[in-house]
Formats: sequence, structure tokens, C-alpha cells
Amino acid sequence: MSTDTDPARRTLFPGFSTVLRHDLPASVVVFLVALPLSIGIAVAAGAPVAAGLLAAVVGGLVAGLLGGSALQVSGPTASLTVIVAQSIDQFGWAATCFITMGAGLLQVLFGLSRIARGALAIAPVVVHGMLAGIGVTIALQQMHVLLGGESHSSSWSSIVDLPRQLMSVHGGDALVGAVVIAILLGWRYLPPMLRMVPAPLVAVVVATGLAMVVPAGVERIYLAGSLFHDVTLPSLPTGGWGGAVLAMVTIALIASVETLLSAVAVDRMQPGRRTDMDRELVGHGVANMVAGLVGGLPVAAVIVRSITNVKAGARSKASTMLAGVWVLVFAVALVDVVQQIPQAALAGLLIVIGLSLIKLAHIRLARRAGDLFVYAVTVGVVVFANLLIGMLVGLALAFALLLWRVVRVVIVAAPVPGVGERWLVSVDGSCTFLAVPRLAAELARVPDSADVTVEMTVDFIDHAASDALYDWMQRHRELGGSVELVEMGAVRMADLAGGPPARGHGHARRVLDDVLGPWRRTPPIDPVVAGIAAYHRSHAHVVRPHLGELRDGQNPDALFLTCADSRIVPNVITSSGPGDLFTIRNIGNLVPADGHDTSVEAAIIYALDKLAVRSVVVCGHSGCGAMDALFHERVTGPGLDDWLAHGRPSLRQYRHGHPVVTAAAAAGYGEVDQLGMVNVAVQLETLGRHPVVRRAMLDRGVVLSGLFFDISSARVMEITPSGIGHIDDATGPVTALPV
Repeated sequence: MSTDTDPARRTLFPGFSTVLRHDLPASVVVFLVALPLSIGIAVAAGAPVAAGLLAAVVGGLVAGLLGGSALQVSGPTASLTVIVAQSIDQFGWAATCFITMGAGLLQVLFGLSRIARGALAIAPVVVHGMLAGIGVTIALQQMHVLLGGESHSSSWSSIVDLPRQLMSVHGGDALVGAVVIAILLGWRYLPPMLRMVPAPLVAVVVATGLAMVVPAGVERIYLAGSLFHDVTLPSLPTGGWGGAVLAMVTIALIASVETLLSAVAVDRMQPGRRTDMDRELVGHGVANMVAGLVGGLPVAAVIVRSITNVKAGARSKASTMLAGVWVLVFAVALVDVVQQIPQAALAGLLIVIGLSLIKLAHIRLARRAGDLFVYAVTVGVVVFANLLIGMLVGLALAFALLLWRVVRVVIVAAPVPGVGERWLVSVDGSCTFLAVPRLAAELARVPDSADVTVEMTVDFIDHAASDALYDWMQRHRELGGSVELVEMGAVRMADLAGGPPARGHGHARRVLDDVLGPWRRTPPIDPVVAGIAAYHRSHAHVVRPHLGELRDGQNPDALFLTCADSRIVPNVITSSGPGDLFTIRNIGNLVPADGHDTSVEAAIIYALDKLAVRSVVVCGHSGCGAMDALFHERVTGPGLDDWLAHGRPSLRQYRHGHPVVTAAAAAGYGEVDQLGMVNVAVQLETLGRHPVVRRAMLDRGVVLSGLFFDISSARVMEITPSGIGHIDDATGPVTALPV
């Protein structure tokens, strides 16, 4: 009997016990979250209530079965509400069903063309702006429903008519909607046991009960008969085919982008699982064709429901498919319950969902990246024009900003402080003919007799800029000045003599071309010698002033103990420079206890007692040969065996279930890397017992830190005695992973 060890097949055909223990409970949680949202989105779009329920069923069964992700949950989504509402207003509901089918066909073509990954190339700021604009539009429209009125077809009319609506508030609807908003916003502050119940479900149930006792009448949703009673067959749009095709393309693009972004987020939560992006698009395309055929809303992967599915413990496609089954059973058997839900309750739910699409983190990211203008314009156009125009305008602005950054060059000419008549001219960026006027203006500021260093940090230079610079250098030398040209960028001005301008290819290629080029037919030059030549030519003048300050002594910040592995470059992964780190390197970043190794012992004492470093860091790394030999207890021969014996305490701690093992395994790391992380934690404990280290911690507040460098991702994590954590790119704090 053969066994199937392929993870992809296990997610398609899970065992019955897996479905019963994990997928069945998760599907119930997803169903409870999806039910009120599906109804609310249908009401917000102006579609039949059954359309939202049918979309949830199709998203679970069809997209769940045919898609390329095991854990994504699909259904009607808020991001498509605005474009669907516009389509219904322009073409009617039956024609919108046909448009949904056309959008599904486009998605199938996208998937078969294998361009799924290309959709992820859309600038994130544009996607974030689109979502925020959709959120604002939904909130403005549903505000009128919450106050007892009707939603408007445009954001502008919603804003203009809001004062009148506020003067004629319907008390019962406003109360119900306000209660829903209060529950949704306050749910996060309740005890964890209560939060296990989905907040949208609780809010809608409470609002429905409240509506039964409120003296004032409350408007409820309308569902004509059973679920199948509202099944609408698609029909061709009558006239305006250009607008219909435009709606198809818009729905296909937005649904595809949201689905792929959701897939990326789900993959990050499940290391080792990877979504087949092209198959995911094909699956959603077929689902949208089916949804349009039976009268359902367009479907896409929904990030909130997908994350809920993962956190609920789902293991396979069975979870999302069962969630679709539960929606079907509910909609058929409990149609009278659906008709008791107040419209104001769904309006409050949609207002919170819409505003949640406006994320402060996205605004801060746009501001930090210099894209805030693109974000704001995208939001404004989506709100006051339409979604497709907003996306196109946002993409055009993002491309224009990118083009400006690519061709932008910074040119500064200034005297070097305290060095007499020496000037520094720095050119940084892409130096093209567009920069020649600015280059000439800056060079004109340099005195005729000055000694000048021209520092070129460019990734592109054309003949016009090169000729202008060469002409100035020649004239300056003729007038009695001197010019030193230092080219630190990826291209060289001399390369223009042999061909058209080209982008640079990186440091290693430059070293090969510039240093080894003249001797192509001679024996290879030592790469270390080649590197020194490149350093003298490109960087020595930059480092020289800093090293001048360290001429009489060193004052490092940290003692950095790491492995001798050639792939680990301490100054690179810590963004530090000369004089910042006092580095110890050995096989396996080990600290022999009780002073058994005089070399490591001497370095620790010298760093703490003589140099007074302020922190001590131990840094391990993935794929460590020492940890591999230690884990498999290989005989490595005299010398190495004696040294690796210092790592045996780490191996014992690993086998006894050190807390770091659990966190490392949960993050998807293999056994050898788990041992490497445990080894960092154990070396920290060994250092903490060292008398010199302990005294420095008590007297001077010296800090011990553990790091682990993942070579495959080039990321650095923090190791603590109890677990591991990610170091945030922007601000530096550590986000601990659960143990």
C-alpha cells in the first residue's frame, strides 16, 4: 500500500479525522462570520439579499474546490460593493449577473495566461487608496440607511443630503445601528473567551432582538420566499456595451488583485504552504461564472474570513467548502430568521467594515515612502468619480512618481569644512541630459584654484552629462585647480567610450570589469587583491575621515560574538561601521564555560573591562555546519570534535524541549536551525553566568542580546530565553512569536 506524502495532495484529500477535528469546527466559525457580512454586502450593493447568500455558497464550494489555496475563504466582498452598485444602477440586476459571468471568464483567461504574479506588481499605495476610497463610499451611503433613509447613488449626493437626513432621523433605526457599531468597536476589549464568538454575528443578533422591542418601527430586509425564489438568470445588457465591458474588466481586476493579496497574507501565516496563484485565479473565475449564472454577487477571497479560517485551525479545503454548505442550509431552512434582520443593523455593520478599510498603517507607510499624494488622490477619485478611474489615476501617478525618482539626481557642490580650499562635488542618482543645467550651475560655484573631489554615486549616466563633466574637469585643471574623480556607483564614465549608456550590474561585476578586465588572458588575480583595488578607488576617501577619529583608540558599542561562516557579515546585518563592533568569530558562535578557551575568554574580558562595551550580542545563523555536525553527532576529527564539545549543552537543551524549539518549529524552521536558535539562547545563559559579564550587567547596565540570521530570507530575528521575535523594519521593536 502506497502512502501519499505530497502536502498539496493532503490539502485536497484530507483524512476524515483531520476534517472532523480541525476543518469542521473552523468551518462553523467561518460560517458565523460570513453570514451577516454576505447579507449586508448584498443590501449595500442594492442586490437581492439572496445574491449575497448565493455568492457565499458558490465561493465556498466552487472557489474552495477549484482554487489553488487550501485555506482561503471566498465570497461577496466589500471591495466590489461600489462597482456592483453602479452596475445595477446602470444596467439592472439581471445584466449585472451577465457582467459577473464575463468577469469570471476574464479571470479564467488571466489564470490560464499565467500572469497572476503580475497582478501583484500594482503599486501597494494604489491598492490601499482604492480600498480606502471604497470604505469611505460605503460608509457615506450606509450612513443614510442607519439614520432611516435610503442610500444614494453617489458619494457627492450622500454628502450634500446628509444635513437633511440628520434633521429627519428615524429614532428606531438610528438606535439599532448605533448599538451594532458600539458592539463591533467594543468587542476587542472583552475577555478572550467571549471574543471567540464572532462580533458581527453577536451585533446582528442583538440588533434583531432589540428591533423587536423598540417602540418605533424598524425597517427590515426583504427576502421573497426561499433562497431559490430569488435566483435570477443573467440577461444581456441593453445598450451601452462599452460600459458593460468596462464593468467586467473592473470587477475582474479588483477581484483578482484582492484574491492574490489575500493569498499572500494567508501564505505568510502558514510557512511551508504556497498558493498556486494561477490556479487560484482560474478557480475564482469559474466561481464567478457560476455565481453570475445563478444570480449571485461576484466573489473574491476575503482576507478577514481567510485569517479567521487559519486562526480557527483549518487544515484543508474542507473547511471553506463546509462553510459554504452551512450558508446554503441556513438560507434554505431559516429564511424567516433572515427577514427579521433590521436594515439599520446591516448599515452599522457595513459602516464599520468600510471605515476599517482606511488603515492608519497604510497612511503612515504612504507618508514614510513619499507616496501620500498618490494615496490621497486615489482615495478622492474613487470616492467622487468611480473605482476604475481611481485605479487608473492612481497607477498613472505612481508611475509618474517612479519615473521622477528614477531620473532624479542630487548634485551638491560645497567646501569641505576645515580642509582649506578643498571642495566636494557629489552626484547621486541617474545623471542624464536633464541634469546638465543643474550640474553646470553647481560646478560654477567651485573656485577656479580649488582642489576638488568629484564623488559619482550614479546608476546611469549618458554622454551629455559625461561630456559636460569631462569638459569642466579639463577647464578646471587648466585654471590651476586639481580634480580627483571617485566613482562609487554602478557605472563608470569610461564605459561610454565603448558603447551606449547602460545601467550598472552591481559591485562584483564592476570589480571584475575594472580590475580584471585588462588581464583577461592572464592567470586570475586574487579576488581579495581585486577588492582592495576597488576599495582604494571607490571608498577609501569616504572611510578615511571616520578612521581618523579612531586613530588613537577604539570605542565600540557592542561585543559581537558570531559564527566564522563566510556568509555572515556583522557590519552589514547591523548597519554599523568601523569602530562600532568588537567582533569574536568562531565555529558555531560558542562560549566555552569556565574559561576553557583562553582566546574567547580574553576577548570577553578585554571588551568589557578595557573597552567598556555597552552590549553583548550572540548571533547564530541558518544552515550552520557546526550545528549540523552537532545535531547528527558526526565524528569530525581531532580539533573540531574537541571544540564542538562546547556545544553539547545546547544539544541537551534542544532534546529536553527548550522553549525556543516550539517557537522555531511553529515558524517553519527545520531541526538543525531550531538547534541553532537554542544554541544562541544557551550561549546567552553561559555569558550571563560569566563573572565579568555579570558584574558589567549589574554595574553598568550592559545588555545581553541574541540574534539569528536567516540566510535564505536575509532577515535577522531576536532570540530570547523563551522564544523568537521579528524585528520591525521601520521602528525596530521586536514582535514576539508565540511559544
